[in-house]
Amino acid sequence: MKEVKSPKKPLIYYYLIVLLVILVFNMVSPLIANARVKEVDYGTFMRMIEEKNIDEVEVGDSQIVFTVKDSKQIYKTGAMTDPNLSERLYAAGATFSKEIERSTSPLLSFFLTFVLPILIFIALGQYMAKKMMSQEGGPNAMAFGMGKSNAKVYVPSTDGIRFSDVAGEDEAKESLAEIVDYLHNPKKYSDVGASMPKGVLLVGPPGTGKTMLAKAVAGEAGVPFFSMSGSEFVEMFVGMGASKVRDLFRQAKEKAPCIVFIDEIDAIGKKRDGQLGGNDEREQTLNQLLTEMDGFEGNNGVIILAATNRPESLDPALTRPGRFDRRVPVELPDLAGREAILRVHAKKIKTADNVDFHTIARMAAGTSGAELANIINEAALRAVRSGRTVVEEADLEESIEVVIAGYQKKNAIMTDAEKRVVSYHEIGHALVAAMQSGSAPVQKITIIPRTSGALGYTMQVEENDKVLLTKEELENKIATLTGGRAAEEVVFGQVTTGASNDIEQATRLARAMVTRYGMTDEFDMVAMETVTNQYLGGDTSLSCSADTQKEIDRKVVATVKEQHEKARRILTENRGKLDELANYLYEKETITGSEFMKILKGEETV
Repeated sequence: MKEVKSPKKPLIYYYLIVLLVILVFNMVSPLIANARVKEVDYGTFMRMIEEKNIDEVEVGDSQIVFTVKDSKQIYKTGAMTDPNLSERLYAAGATFSKEIERSTSPLLSFFLTFVLPILIFIALGQYMAKKMMSQEGGPNAMAFGMGKSNAKVYVPSTDGIRFSDVAGEDEAKESLAEIVDYLHNPKKYSDVGASMPKGVLLVGPPGTGKTMLAKAVAGEAGVPFFSMSGSEFVEMFVGMGASKVRDLFRQAKEKAPCIVFIDEIDAIGKKRDGQLGGNDEREQTLNQLLTEMDGFEGNNGVIILAATNRPESLDPALTRPGRFDRRVPVELPDLAGREAILRVHAKKIKTADNVDFHTIARMAAGTSGAELANIINEAALRAVRSGRTVVEEADLEESIEVVIAGYQKKNAIMTDAEKRVVSYHEIGHALVAAMQSGSAPVQKITIIPRTSGALGYTMQVEENDKVLLTKEELENKIATLTGGRAAEEVVFGQVTTGASNDIEQATRLARAMVTRYGMTDEFDMVAMETVTNQYLGGDTSLSCSADTQKEIDRKVVATVKEQHEKARRILTENRGKLDELANYLYEKETITGSEFMKILKGEETV
């Protein structure tokens, strides 16, 4: 279906408008100039000469133009037969001269004033018309490239990114491998009557490798790869973004088969609410994208990949079948995935033969691919600072702590009393965790301050990734978090500000148990809270009445208080071990999990 456009006005229409503007300007300019000149009689002019108030004088055949001192006002008077005028002006100290007659002919003056500006304008108009018409989208959309797509084009070479360079996302690679096979052998699918998805949406947390996966698809298929961010479509002028979409797809069709990758597509693909004050430019851009994907014209050989961290915010018209047909989750890697990612990035550096990547992967639970790459790089930098050419396992362990908690604050000064409080606080966490069944083993305890603000921390490392957590395990986690504050209360009889982060985490866990996990008898399996932006921190919002919110708060407080009492009881019953471990940590500042367990079991430490 052809688009119905309003008839265009001929170019001479615009030329006539500009010609009219030039004529009006030439007629108004003298009037404006004359408005600044005040006309006086010749007697006033003579009196000003006698008063020696004249500054500059220009004597013409028909008029005399002059100015007075200390004034910007211009005066004029008619010329009179006055043979002694020059002498009187000289005596008055005025600057005067005879008006020079212009030798320019009227024809030349007319040419310079009227004809030349019109010729220049016509030439400029013809140049702009050719420039605009040569681009798709009409003269108003592509002037000087304003509506031209600035997509980056990558033509993969033999040493480009491949699937082997992307680890930890086997399910995503398996789903995308079908796209690669289609680009290589489209006939195999057309013979069966199958068609590839027009759009593939990659969703997941930041840093999980969505962009790298898209480039790997292009690298495996060996086709051009158009890359553009969603924010690059949004312009100040309405219609520019839609023009960029048209130009992008025009270029893609010319180079088909190819891949078009739109990063952060939620910048233009948000739900249309239809309210006043919306972003017309963004909505027009989205409408144009929907039209290009809808199949008015066959996009043979053009595969659209898009990435976002906010899939729930996308317009339903964009994610329906026929547009983005396939959604590929790119989640945080599991234990095996983290180990594979570490090994891929470790190929770029020199590592010792005894490095256990499985242990490093267990310590780095919950990290993304980008964070794991940063861990490898931080370990290499630490090795260089230590004067070594090989990265050891200790470098990798320290780099995990750097990424999670920041660098060590070597110049931080704590008093002996503060240092002892922090020692008891951290041992309180570790001892409560060790005395409960099902808690993760303690890997490391330190009281060295970090740049993140932590005065110390206790690192627990699970043997394997856990997908499900029982109510007992969550309660044990809350008890472990309250163990630091409980140790301060048991030993010193007072509390400090060091437990602020523990309190926040314990409260969040207890609230999730009540509102989302259905782990209370009062509310049974009723969800009182919804989660939005699950890939960007997981903001929550309550969906219940005010009375129910009071009951939720009461239950949360009761849950945390119960586990706090349990932590105090555990530490009171094991007060001897608490003192022994805290004194040992106070002396050593950093102890390993094995040292902690040996003291706890009564074994001797070296």
